[in-house]
Amino acid sequence: MPTAQQRLKALGLVLPQPVKAPPGVVLPFQFVRVHGGRAFISGHGPTDADGSLAKPLGKVGRELDVAQGAAAARLVGLAMLGSLERALGDLDRITAWTRVFGMVNSAPGFNMQPSVINGFSDLILEVFGPKVGAHARSAVGMAELPFDIPVEIEAEVEIHA
Repeated sequence: MPTAQQRLKALGLVLPQPVKAPPGVVLPFQFVRVHGGRAFISGHGPTDADGSLAKPLGKVGRELDVAQGAAAARLVGLAMLGSLERALGDLDRITAWTRVFGMVNSAPGFNMQPSVINGFSDLILEVFGPKVGAHARSAVGMAELPFDIPVEIEAEVEIHA
């Protein structure tokens, strides 16, 4: 079975650099906290390859449509995989994706959050396959998200030493 890196390469995907916080913003936490056999992944937003916040910004259902929201969720997945690779040294240390919590910056009346977060879930399943990549998930709407990002996702994974 191919490694996660081999699958990323086959998909033509490159993991982005660490997130660049907007000027004047301090982020006093770890993006990945390893404890025992788990890695707890802080909320990530969509980033470009250089780690800057990806555009477009705004609310899904107003500034972004469902497809743009799903594309942003996929970028969140790549940002999260980059953080995991830096923290773990090797994405193949992940033995199971256990829990995913997806938040969508939603315009009033927008109720397609699961379709948006599918962009993330589909990426994880493509990279890790159905055995390791299968996960429990929530997809909820939020009135606002930091820096006007359209999607923020946090997760937990099981890892081996």
